[in-house]
Amino acid sequence: MANLAHAISEFQSGGLSQDEFIAQLDSTLTKDSVGSARLLEILGEAHTHMPLPPEVYAEVQRRIERMAGTNLTLGGGETRVQTMPRYPASSAGVPRGPAVSVGQSGTSAGPQSTSGSESVKGVGDTLNNRFVLEECLGVGGMGTVYKALDLRKLEASDRKPHVAIKVLNVQFRGNPQSLIALQREARKAQVLAHRNIVAVYDFDRDGAIVYLTMEYLSGKPLSHLLRNKNFKGMPYGEALPIVKGMANALAYAHEHGFVHCDFKPGNVLLTDKGEVKVIDFGIARVFQRPEEESDATVFDPGTLGALTPAYASPEMIEHLEPDPRDDMYALGCIVYELLTGHHPFNRLSATQARSADLKPQRPEGLGNRPWRALRAALSFERQTRMPTVNRFVAEFTAQPRVTKQRMLVAGGAALAGLGVVVLGFVWYRATDNSTGAPPASSAPLIAAAPATSKEVTDRVETPVPQAALASAVAPSSAEPPSPPLTLASVTAALAQMPCSALAASVEGHAVKVHGFVPQANGIAALKDRLNALPGVSTLNVDVTPLAADKCDVIQFFAPYWTRNWQAGHPAALRVKAPEGQLVEGEPLVVSVATPGYDSYVNIDYYQLDGSVVHMVPSPRAPDNQAPPNYAATVGSAGDWVIAKPFGTELVVLLITPAPLFSAVRPESEARADYLRALDTRLGQIAGKYGTERIVADVAEINSRARKH
Repeated sequence: MANLAHAISEFQSGGLSQDEFIAQLDSTLTKDSVGSARLLEILGEAHTHMPLPPEVYAEVQRRIERMAGTNLTLGGGETRVQTMPRYPASSAGVPRGPAVSVGQSGTSAGPQSTSGSESVKGVGDTLNNRFVLEECLGVGGMGTVYKALDLRKLEASDRKPHVAIKVLNVQFRGNPQSLIALQREARKAQVLAHRNIVAVYDFDRDGAIVYLTMEYLSGKPLSHLLRNKNFKGMPYGEALPIVKGMANALAYAHEHGFVHCDFKPGNVLLTDKGEVKVIDFGIARVFQRPEEESDATVFDPGTLGALTPAYASPEMIEHLEPDPRDDMYALGCIVYELLTGHHPFNRLSATQARSADLKPQRPEGLGNRPWRALRAALSFERQTRMPTVNRFVAEFTAQPRVTKQRMLVAGGAALAGLGVVVLGFVWYRATDNSTGAPPASSAPLIAAAPATSKEVTDRVETPVPQAALASAVAPSSAEPPSPPLTLASVTAALAQMPCSALAASVEGHAVKVHGFVPQANGIAALKDRLNALPGVSTLNVDVTPLAADKCDVIQFFAPYWTRNWQAGHPAALRVKAPEGQLVEGEPLVVSVATPGYDSYVNIDYYQLDGSVVHMVPSPRAPDNQAPPNYAATVGSAGDWVIAKPFGTELVVLLITPAPLFSAVRPESEARADYLRALDTRLGQIAGKYGTERIVADVAEINSRARKH
């Protein structure tokens, strides 16, 4: 069974890194079956035998005392032990050795205060009467991360009621700028919505406790793999998915103007589903400062000094202005560790390795181009370092070039076995026409003997007149076929339908159409129009008739809706009600799915009274940025309830590559005003990003009064 003595021994022997030891401390203390007084004795004995770093000792002691105060060990029956931070007398004062911040090597920090005035939260505690801290997941440079149960999600029967909560460390709470730092972290991370970056939900405080909530993901940090004493590196092919996941996250951050500044294995999460997620952009600093961010230089999180020397570039250690190539150096170190099982410079800082003129050795079995890319990433000079993450990935994943001679030799056997008849025919035809003699249509085509690679090259490279090939394939008397039915001709016909949104598919002479048409004679007019097209033999029409009062809405979104459905319906909207039937007082709940790129989700409810209710974004749901292939449910908490007027109404999902408006609009406004503003803004977005990433989906609902 896990216990404190064993955990300390593992840490002292190097089996656990400092981050790992602190991360599992709460779990270890909870599982230990002895009281807090005995735990303090165990701590003192271990420290006397082999002194612990002062801040590690103080952190263990603080957590033991906190555990006693919350009565976790003995279910409330233990006498509370009140002590002040101290070191055993036998330790001769503070243990010797460099002082490093808990969970962050290389950062000077003294022991944390555990005075009664400090507010401390741990496993078993609740934040804001909502988040129950269940498990300590890890300790970073700015805070401790917990798995927490969200009671509000639990009450709403959410299938995923857990979140991850990052609680600001005590030593950072003492820094007057730390609150600004964490608020900036939340703000940045919300901007960085990407499938390889952990999603950040919100930033809040409970008295003196400052925290932010993030998506909870089950998995282990990459550091657990790399620090395993049995890990000797992994093959290039197995490492590639991890490398690409890390690189995608960094490239996305760089494109949005941010440098991570503390990229290391402990900030890379390998989930149980095989995903790669980058966490802790807490000290990321803006390297491109947009004009609208006039406050970007007010606070520089780098002044907190949180960096990890083994992965920090020389420029970061020397406190130069951050640059994406700083993250490139850290990525190079991690990739090297993945391939070899050890750090390229024996975990020395970049400045120490540069002074010692150390050079990384080529990993065994790594190809020339990947090695050149990795070596460039590890350069001690920015000017010679790999310039971008995308360039690194392109070079590192490049396949060896295949020369023409190698390709012919390698494919010789296949050509001899599969292509003899074809090659014999081509060679025969080429020779026949080179003499000027007309092709002999009655002459049999005789296969040539198996050819050598040189003969194959000579024959294939002989030009073959296209007329000769055509005459051999089709008789001269054949009549040209009639033009086939095409999707383009069907789409052109559908575009002429008034007040509609339609998408079609064509297979042979069969046409299938889906969408919305006018209620008045719309289906009949659609069938007449399609049946008039040459080549149509089968017609499958699956459309929804809409009343005339919906015409302005459906006509406006028709281009975006059609584009979405013709692309395979990647943006999807579903109303969670049987056949879209809703009764007065019932909540309007919709589920959405986003395309395979980063986007902004906009959900609007078009009511019969001529108004539009903004569901997302709105004052109730302001965050609408989504990573690729994201799925979510909106309204399950009862935020939007069906009320008068009753009838047929529309809900519209609009996906855009940029925010629609700079500020959240009022929750409800006139439909005509909103459509005018939307038309102007979508034109601007299309001009900057192109039209292909603006797509929409529409769902119809039918509401009625509740019977009394």
